[in-house]
Amino acid sequence: MFRIVRFDLLVRYVALLTIAISLGVYSLIQEFLLPNFSLFKIVTISSIVSTFIIVTLLSPSISRKLWALKYLIDKSSFPDLNGTWEGVVTLENGGTLPVKAVIRQSLLNTQIDMHGETTKSITLETTPTLEQGQRKLYYVYRSTPKNPGYPSYNGSTLFDIRLVKTAHGEYLELSGNYYTDRKSIGRIAIKQIGTDFNIDVSYY
Repeated sequence: MFRIVRFDLLVRYVALLTIAISLGVYSLIQEFLLPNFSLFKIVTISSIVSTFIIVTLLSPSISRKLWALKYLIDKSSFPDLNGTWEGVVTLENGGTLPVKAVIRQSLLNTQIDMHGETTKSITLETTPTLEQGQRKLYYVYRSTPKNPGYPSYNGSTLFDIRLVKTAHGEYLELSGNYYTDRKSIGRIAIKQIGTDFNIDVSYY
């Protein structure tokens, strides 16, 4: 299993970038501002630079742009799932229920809020994985029924992540079987309809 970012590579690149930028800043200061600027102060510069780089990389607006660029170059990269989704839940008896979802994803975690007409779910845990070259998402959730007389329950799903191409364009799809601690089973299939995750998709 893996997180979206390989942190061993991220730390290595941040360290190298910090050294390069710090030496460049030091050279500019010494050349144009303070000729006697101490080399020891490069440690302070390095700390500021590394903090700035890490904060910038973890900023959603910046990281999503870099993410999109990487995905454009390498389609095997884990896709950006941020946005609004809609689809259906197929119950054990064959019945179906419409659902909507909002996914908020960063380089460190993924949150899925799933909303149905009679229940809504929050994320307990998500883990992006790569299994035999296939991108998947483990999703563990807690559902709270609309009826206050019904207890909450936990469930889990292993989502397959697919890029579906049609004559009208392409979209991401998440689908997988679910299992709950109420001994119920079924299937969830949702497709991405937008990239804005600030939209209210709740039914109640």
